[in-house]
Amino acid sequence: MTKTLDPSLSWSDALLLGYPEMDAEHREFVELVGRLQSAPDEELGQHLAAFEAHACRHFGTEDAWMEDTGFPPRDCHQKEHAAVLQSLEEVQSLHAAFGRCDVVRSFADELARWFPGHADYLDSALAAWMSKRRHGGRPVVLRRQVATPHLTPLSP
Repeated sequence: MTKTLDPSLSWSDALLLGYPEMDAEHREFVELVGRLQSAPDEELGQHLAAFEAHACRHFGTEDAWMEDTGFPPRDCHQKEHAAVLQSLEEVQSLHAAFGRCDVVRSFADELARWFPGHADYLDSALAAWMSKRRHGGRPVVLRRQVATPHLTPLSP
């Protein structure tokens, strides 16, 4: 029996990368994916259109940053963006032609599974690159502390 990962995605400080423009786009991305997962069927078309507008702008902005600054590993990053947009186009076609809400929700679930890894690996590298180019240093990320068990320091 295969276990599938929970496709829920919600915004938290764990997704912050320390580059404010990117963090704002990511927060909106997470909100829009959540709407695709939870909206009533009759509202999916409008949420899919909102997601398309966001994804085109979001990915276009990141792609432009990579091109404009000569970001070395941009090819892989841009290919992931292009693959998401290609999938989006296919999902939109199926929804428009056949009312396939199940395909829209499946797409949203896959986005929820995909996004944290994309942000952790590809976007975090871009955030560090952009921060270094713009501010001369690494991004600063402040996260809320998650409650952890009290650890007693070892004595010397």
